Amino acid sequence: MSVSSLLAAALLQTAAPAPDLSWLAGYWLDCSGGREASETWSDPRAGLIVGHSVTVRNGRSGFESARIAPMKDGGLAYFAQPDGAPATSFRLIDSGPQRAVFANPDNDFPHRIIYERPDGPLGEILTARIEGADDDENRSVQWRFNRAELNARCPL
Repeated sequence: MSVSSLLAAALLQTAAPAPDLSWLAGYWLDCSGGREASETWSDPRAGLIVGHSVTVRNGRSGFESARIAPMKDGGLAYFAQPDGAPATSFRLIDSGPQRAVFANPDNDFPHRIIYERPDGPLGEILTARIEGADDDENRSVQWRFNRAELNARCPL
């Protein structure tokens, strides 16, 4: 066996398995703060999770397409495309059974995206938070989503 074959085999054996982010899957709805925000996430399929969000506030709407997928260097990243903009990648820097933290310190805002299931994998809550410096001022925005039926809406 060649040295390169041995090295490749060693790398395959020591490569960390991809984290299980299946707990993101579902339709999630946040009706707080005078807004209606929904996120929909697919289950993982061959390393890809696809999501989209819609936010309605004061009669205006916005959307974001997103995916969590492998990067060319082998890491995992969240690729955000707000309102159809080109994708911005946020590398997965920390994960646990119901927590994922993605970061891109070079992005203007946010620098970090954090998803958590504070009530466990069978719970009905998903929190999302974006944070970072914006014009040299630290700020964050948080959503508290409840599991909902597909396309459910907030009460009027």
